[in-house]
Amino acid sequence: MTVTIRIARGEADLALVHEVRREVFIVEQGIAEEEEWDDLDPTSEHLLAVGPEGEGVGTARLIFGDQALRITGGVDGRVLLGRLAVLKTARGTGLGAELVRAVEAAGLARGAREVELHAQVQALGFYERLGYAAEGPVYDDAGIPHRTMTRVL
Repeated sequence: MTVTIRIARGEADLALVHEVRREVFIVEQGIAEEEEWDDLDPTSEHLLAVGPEGEGVGTARLIFGDQALRITGGVDGRVLLGRLAVLKTARGTGLGAELVRAVEAAGLARGAREVELHAQVQALGFYERLGYAAEGPVYDDAGIPHRTMTRVL
């Protein structure tokens, strides 16, 4: 499958981002609708993976600036990667890793020196293979065990 990753621009791209997130987080994982959509979406940069027919197949969110400072405890130069989602049809293709690297590149373009993410515990190995290290205890987020991870760029 040929996939292109780009920064989501405009309503059509954001609709594709929402479709992917709805399928992965709300339908597959059972996360409540009101927990999935938050006030960080409008101020974040969304990366969108688009398949050969123009369909959304993956997405990730980059939180930066003041929002990132609040969430990461004020660590200067740190951005936050979140809402990484890949449709079942595109899993196992390396797309998740490509999206992580695309978020890192977008963060670097904004002056980031580190990336933080809040990984579902079942995905820790995936992120560790990409150079992320777990920090602190396991905690609950939307009924799913998570752990904070970071990577210096």
